[in-house]
Amino acid sequence: MIQILLQFPRKIKQAIMLFFDIIAVILSLLVAFSIRLDQWFFPSGDVDLLLSILLAPVFLLPIFFRFGLYNDVIRYLGLKEIWRIIQAVSLYVIIWGIVIFMGAIEGVPRSVILINWLLLVMAICGSRFFARWLLSEVNANHNVLIYGAGSSGRQLSRALTYSNEYKPIAFIDDKSKLYGQSINGLKVNSKVDLKALIEKKNIKEVFLAMPSISRIQRNEIIGYLEPYPVIVRSLPSFSELAQGKVKINDLLEIDIKDLLGRESVSPNKDLLKINISEKVVLVTGAGGSIGSELCRQILSLKPKKIVLYEISESSLYLTEQELINMKFFEVEIFPVIGSVGDESRVRNICKYYGVQTIYHAAAYKHVPLVEFNQSQGVLNNAIGTLSAAKAAISSNVETFVLISTDKAVRPANVMGASKRVAELILQAFAKQSHSTCFTMVRFGNVLNSSGSVIPLFKKQIKEGGPITVTHADIVRYFMSIPEAVELVIQAGAMAKGGEVFVLDMGKPIRIFDLAEKMIKLSGLQVINENNPNGDIEIKYTGLRPGEKLYEELLVNGKFTLTDNKLIMCAEEEMISWDELEPILDKIKDAALNTEISKIYKLLNQLIPEFKR
Repeated sequence: MIQILLQFPRKIKQAIMLFFDIIAVILSLLVAFSIRLDQWFFPSGDVDLLLSILLAPVFLLPIFFRFGLYNDVIRYLGLKEIWRIIQAVSLYVIIWGIVIFMGAIEGVPRSVILINWLLLVMAICGSRFFARWLLSEVNANHNVLIYGAGSSGRQLSRALTYSNEYKPIAFIDDKSKLYGQSINGLKVNSKVDLKALIEKKNIKEVFLAMPSISRIQRNEIIGYLEPYPVIVRSLPSFSELAQGKVKINDLLEIDIKDLLGRESVSPNKDLLKINISEKVVLVTGAGGSIGSELCRQILSLKPKKIVLYEISESSLYLTEQELINMKFFEVEIFPVIGSVGDESRVRNICKYYGVQTIYHAAAYKHVPLVEFNQSQGVLNNAIGTLSAAKAAISSNVETFVLISTDKAVRPANVMGASKRVAELILQAFAKQSHSTCFTMVRFGNVLNSSGSVIPLFKKQIKEGGPITVTHADIVRYFMSIPEAVELVIQAGAMAKGGEVFVLDMGKPIRIFDLAEKMIKLSGLQVINENNPNGDIEIKYTGLRPGEKLYEELLVNGKFTLTDNKLIMCAEEEMISWDELEPILDKIKDAALNTEISKIYKLLNQLIPEFKR
C-alpha cells in the first residue's frame, strides 16, 4: 500500500495531506471540547457551534498554504518545518478564537482554544513525522549499487553489511575482466546492466566508490547515471578508507563542483607564502564568502597577524569565531568593524597594526540589488576601493590585491561598471611612484557563495520546487571558492604592479542544465511535457535588471600566460590618474547626491561599452 502511495504524483500526495489536515482540525476541536467537558462531545443541537467547528478548515487551509506547508518534501522534514507548523497553527487558533468570541457563539470555554492548539500541533507534526517514518521504513535496508569494485568498493560493501539502512545488491565496474565475478557475495556487472538492475531490484541510490579518480572521470560517470531516478553519493578520500574511518554518514551526496568537469591545479606553495607568511595581512569584507575563505587560507599559511575588516558586526563575529576554532594560536587575530569608504579608518588601522598585505574583497556584488541601489553600489565598490587604495599608499602597505569580477568586462549593470572603475583606479595608481604594489584578480561565479544559484537551487529542491531560472540560454562560469582563493593568493604573489589577472574558469555552464542535474542527482524527476507527474518544475522568470546571458573574462581577448596554467594576465588599456581623478570626484559627488542619470553618464565616460 505504501509503495503504491509513493508512486502517486506529487499533487495527489499534497491532496492527501490536505484531506488529512481537514479531518485533523475538526477532530481536534471535538476532542478539545470532550477533554474540557470531561465527556464525549458533539454539538448536534447547537447549529452555530456545529458550523463553527465544521468550517474551521476554511480558516486553517489558507494559512497552511501561505506558510508553504504543502510544498515541503517529507523526506527533508526538520526543526524549521516544525517551527512553521507551530506558527501556522498558532495563527489559525487566534483567528478562529477571535471569530468565535466576536460572533458571540455560546458554549465555547476559553480553555478549549489552548487545548485545540496543543492537539492540532501534535496532530499535524505527528502526521508529517509519521509519514517520514513510513518512508524511512520503506527505505530501510533499501537496495543500493556500488559503482567501483576496487579496494574502496570492497571495503564499502563490508561496511554496508552492518548497516540497517542500506543493502548492497551488486557492483558496477568499467573493467571487463571483473564482469561476472563475485566479490564479498556481490556480483560485478557492467554499466549496461544499470537500467535492468535499477528496475528489477528497486535501486534507490548508487555509491561511487572510486575516490582516487579524476574529476573529469567522475563527471563522465555522473553524466551516465544522470538519466536514472537514483541519488548518487560519493565515497570519502582513500586515506580515510585505508584508516578504517568509513561510516555510512560519510557517504556524501555528489558535490556540485563534480559537475564542472574540470581538474583543479595544485597550488604553488612558495607563491602562497610570499605575501602572507610572517606578515601582517588585512582582509576587507572578511565576513563574506570570498573574504572568509581568504581568512581561512591566510591563517593556515601562518601570517604574523591577520586583521579582519568588516562592516557587518554579525558576519565579523562568525568569521572570527571560526578562525579561533582553527586553533592557530600563534597567529594574532584582530576583528575590526569599519567601512572601506572611511579612508582615515583604514589608514589608521593599517598604521596601527603595521599592515603589509591587503586583500580587498569588500564589495556589493548582487547585481539586482546594486541596480536598485546604484549610488551605494558605486560608493562602496568604486569610491570605497579608491579610499582603501589611498590608505594603503599613505601607510606604505606592500601589496594590495583587488578581488574583481567577470561582470567588469563590457558591463551591462552598475555592479560590473563599479568594479571596472575599481580596476581602473588600481591600474592608474600602479603607474605612480610609491611603495605599494597594486594588482587585481578577475574571475566568475564561485560555487555556494552567498546569493549564488547553487544554495538557491538546493533550497528550492528541499522545499519541493519550483526551481527558478531567469532564461533558458543563460550561461555562467563557475569555480569552487577554495580554488578561486588559492589562485587569488598566487596571482597576488606574481604581481609586479598594475596587472589584471584573469582566472581560467573552464567551460561555461548552462544554468538550466545545472538545475536539471541537481534535481536528478537528488533522486527526483523534472516536471516537463514528457514527464508531467515529476517532482520538481523548472520555471523561467525572465532576465533580472542588468543581467547578461553570458559573461566574459577579457575585454579585448588579449592576454599573456603565467607559470600557472589557470592564471592569465590580461592586456587591457588603462586611464592615467590625471584623467581619471576629476571624473572620480564627479562620480563621488553624483553618488552622494543620488544623481542617478549623472552617475550613468560618468560611468559611460570612463567605460564606453557601458551603455544605459
